[in-house]
Amino acid sequence: MTTPENLSSTRQKPRLIVFDVEGIIIPKRRYLLFEASKRVRVLRFGRMLWAGLLYEAGLIRLETALRRIYKQLRGIPADDLLQLFKKIPLIPGVKEVFKELKQAGCKTALISSGLPQAFVQELATQLGSDYAFGFELEVADNQLTGQIEGDTIELGGKALVLKKIMQKEGLKPQDCAVVADDRNNLPMFDLCSKRIGYNPDFLLTRKSDTVIKGDLTEILPPLTGKPTLNRHSLTRRELLRENIHIAGFLVAFFTMYLKLSQFWVVFVIFMVTLTYVISELSRMLGVNIPIASTITWNAALHPEIHEFVTAPIFFAFGIMLALLLFPAPISHASIAVFTFGDGFATIFGKTIGTHAFPYNKGKKIEGTLSGFVFALLGALVFVNPLRAVVGAAAAMIVETLPAPINDNLTMPLIAGLTMVLLP
Repeated sequence: MTTPENLSSTRQKPRLIVFDVEGIIIPKRRYLLFEASKRVRVLRFGRMLWAGLLYEAGLIRLETALRRIYKQLRGIPADDLLQLFKKIPLIPGVKEVFKELKQAGCKTALISSGLPQAFVQELATQLGSDYAFGFELEVADNQLTGQIEGDTIELGGKALVLKKIMQKEGLKPQDCAVVADDRNNLPMFDLCSKRIGYNPDFLLTRKSDTVIKGDLTEILPPLTGKPTLNRHSLTRRELLRENIHIAGFLVAFFTMYLKLSQFWVVFVIFMVTLTYVISELSRMLGVNIPIASTITWNAALHPEIHEFVTAPIFFAFGIMLALLLFPAPISHASIAVFTFGDGFATIFGKTIGTHAFPYNKGKKIEGTLSGFVFALLGALVFVNPLRAVVGAAAAMIVETLPAPINDNLTMPLIAGLTMVLLP
């Protein structure tokens, strides 16, 4: 079944589709953090990580972050770096997407700010893409000097590259579409009539015409004009993931009714989280830890399979903050609102959701209303009806907002705060 929203987005098939690379074609941040870093010492890796964190927090520009990062790679043989890059797996569904787009007569372009030209060209050759653009990596005697140059690393540089392609092909904005995941791609959005956010950050969520958070192949209907079939079931991975999320309610339940110390429970959760972090770091380096790595592999969504999965960390910290900041039973009610509300909102949003919020096309109204009902039921186990209604409503409103802070943190905090402030 095709919804009105899908009809408007598929009315005209684009002649050119532009793809961001990291997060769309290859796992996000996998290359620099877990592949290239194998060739540097711990201190240099720490500097690379710090530069990346500063950029993610919006404290420095992308160009500044990239120059700092690649400076730490100086002295590494260029061939070694390329061989490491070739080992990185593609995000599931990439080859299928490019095959179908080629069959539909669409041209494609890969434009990356974080990868050298030679690396992006390697991907383009593998996928049969028509254009490939990255930055220039300075090399002397086959070793990196640490210097990088090029349009794609500059502010608005990706848009400049896209304009050149459009001019060469004789294209207008209505002929172009873009698929991206972070704010660095916003300048290209103004040049394309179709804008698809794939697991986008909060800024792209607001600017995208279509938001996709599942398999990459879900971008095909709005690009090729084929009807979009509404989903009525969850994949095994999605079901396991949401069941784990909802099971977080048991933390509040047993803490309350077994009269456990909230600080002791926080300590246990922290240790479990630390174990998880070690497990994920090991998994990225090719070492699987029994049970932990297996659970992660089975619960991770397809875009996350080859990435460091951060969602469980935010989930754990959301629960820990609720236990530390709010007194019982408010802390327990906020956890119930968070685990039930968010978990069931996702389940029902994906199975029965057809109407997206105008300010956040990645969230479905039906999912949010269902989440509110279950959040309310969960909160009623611990607090009176008034607090339960207010806490559930506040949390679910926050859940719908495209915000820079992960909703695994904001939902329990806002729910707890609103319930505490009630007389």
